[in-house]
Amino acid sequence: MTLRQAQGERTPHIPVLLDEVIAALDPQPGDVIVDATFGAGGYTRAILDAGATVHAFDRDPDAIAAGRRWAEASEEPPRLVLHHRRFSEMLSAMTEAGVARVDGVTMDIGVSSMQLDQAGRGFAFSADGPLDMRMSQEGESAADFLNSAREEDIANVLYLYGEERQSRRVARAIVAARPLETTGDLARVVRKALGYRAGAPKDPATRSFQAVRIHVNAELEELAEGLSAAEALLREGGRLAVVSFHSLEDRIVKRFLREAAGAQAGTSRHLPDTRGGPAPTFARLSKAIRASDAETARNPRARSATLRAAIRTAAPARHHRGEAA
Repeated sequence: MTLRQAQGERTPHIPVLLDEVIAALDPQPGDVIVDATFGAGGYTRAILDAGATVHAFDRDPDAIAAGRRWAEASEEPPRLVLHHRRFSEMLSAMTEAGVARVDGVTMDIGVSSMQLDQAGRGFAFSADGPLDMRMSQEGESAADFLNSAREEDIANVLYLYGEERQSRRVARAIVAARPLETTGDLARVVRKALGYRAGAPKDPATRSFQAVRIHVNAELEELAEGLSAAEALLREGGRLAVVSFHSLEDRIVKRFLREAAGAQAGTSRHLPDTRGGPAPTFARLSKAIRASDAETARNPRARSATLRAAIRTAAPARHHRGEAA
C-alpha cells in the first residue's frame, strides 16, 4: 500500500526539492535518518527506498494515522518508526527509542500541502472553513487568539510573523469585527482593511494568515529548538538538510548554521575565525539551494523553497535549547 492509498486517495503530496534533499542526506543501507516533518512521507519514502531506517516525527495526528496504515500494510521490513511528537522533542524521543546518534536529519518547515488542502483545518482562505490552524489539533486555535487577544498583541504578531506593514490597521479591523469564526471571516476583514482589489497579484490576507498560523503553532521557536536537537543527535559526518519557505525561517536556519560553523560578527565567511570560541559543530555549509524552473512549473509551492545543508563535525554539541543533552 502506498502512502497516498493509506490517506484515502487524496491529492498526492509533491515533496519539494526531493532530489536535492536526498543528495544532501546521502542515505545508505543501515543508516538511521530522522524525518522531522513527516507530513505525507515524501522524503521518508525516498529514504526508505535507499535502504535506511527512518524515525519520522509529526505533531499532526492525521499524518501519523496515515503513516501507521502505510507502515502496517508495507511488505518491507519495519524500517519506519513513527513518533507523534513535536520535532523539537526528537532528542528525548530518540533516547527513549534507544538511539544515541543518527546519520541524518531533514526538516521541511511550515504547513503541509495536505493541511492547506483541507478546508476543515482552517489554514487557508481558498475555501471557507473554521478558523483553526492548529497543526496538533489541540490547544489555542486561531479563532481563540484573534477573538481574545489585545489589539496590540495581534498587531505585533502580524508585524513580526507576517511582516505586515499595516499591522495596526489590520489588528484594529479584526478587533472591531469580532467574533471571527471562519477563514472567510478573517480574509474579508483583512482585505477590507487593506483595500484589496480582485485580480491583484497577491492576496493581502496571505501575510496575516501566515502570521497567525506561525503564532498559534509557535513555529519559529519550534524550528530553533529542532535545529539544536539535530545538532545534539547527529554523529560526526552526519548530514542536516532543512527546507524553509519564507525569509523568517530561512534567516533562523542560516544564522544557526553560520554560528555552528564558527562564524562571528565582523568576520569574513571565506576565512576561518581566529578569535577562539567553541569548536565548529557543522562544516561544509551549502549555499542556498532553490528549485529549478522545471520543478516550480510542476509544483508552484517549490517557488519559495530554500534548502540549506551541512555536515556535522566531531565537536561536542553546544547547549541544547529545548531539552537536556
